[in-house]
This record gives sequence, structure tokens and C-alpha cells, in this order.
Amino acid sequence: MAGSIEQGSSRTRGNAHLLHFLVRLPRPMETVWRALTTPDGLAGWLTAVDVLEPRLGGAVTLRELGAGRVTAWDVDRVAEYTLEGGGRLRFHLERGRSGGSVLRFTHEFRGETESEERWRARFERLIEHVESAS
Repeated sequence: MAGSIEQGSSRTRGNAHLLHFLVRLPRPMETVWRALTTPDGLAGWLTAVDVLEPRLGGAVTLRELGAGRVTAWDVDRVAEYTLEGGGRLRFHLERGRSGGSVLRFTHEFRGETESEERWRARFERLIEHVESAS
């Protein structure tokens, strides 16, 4: 089973943007969770992590995206990072077919710092990252 980026959408209102993606991943939720919520996992596909306190209210610093707080944390299901100047990143995992996972991703931000194409490229790296995970 191969991973896929099935849906991507964006909405803009003024300089506020909202990106949504549905990503099907060929690995179980536990493997994908580590890729979304650990320094090594995030560094493997998104960016280096300088600080990550894995709990609600914990500090987070994603080197290329900014610093902020963990604003949602439901172990193995939801991780949300709200970054000063970088908006809000929300990762919501669900069980998929054949032992895989489904990631529902939302990024809210202001300005022109991100794009749908940039996140597609990141999710392609995520798929490669989890496919190579043991």
C-alpha cells in the first residue's frame, strides 16, 4: 500500500489563510504519531525541532516555522502547535484501511509565508519518511 495526498484545499480571507489536506499513509497510527510529535520524527520530513514538550501547554520551537505552544494533545490522535507569527498547525490521525493511517491536516496562518504546493512537497517527504520507518 502506498501513501497518497488525496485532497488539498485552501481558503483566503484578507491575509488570513486556511489550508486543509487529507493524507493517506501506509503505516499504523503509532508510527505516524512519532513522525508528527517527536523531534526526530519531525526532523525527518518537516524541520529541525529545537524544543518540543509533548503535552498540552508545552513549548515548541520548529526551526523553520517558529516558536509557540502545544495547544491540543490527544495521544496517538491529535497534536496541534500554535506558533507566534506562524499560525496554527493541527495534525489529526485516524485509523485507515489495511493497517494504515489517515492524516487530516489544517494550517491557519496570516501573510504569504506558506502555500499548498509547499505543504504537498512536505507531505510527500512524510510519506517517504513513514514508509522507511521500522
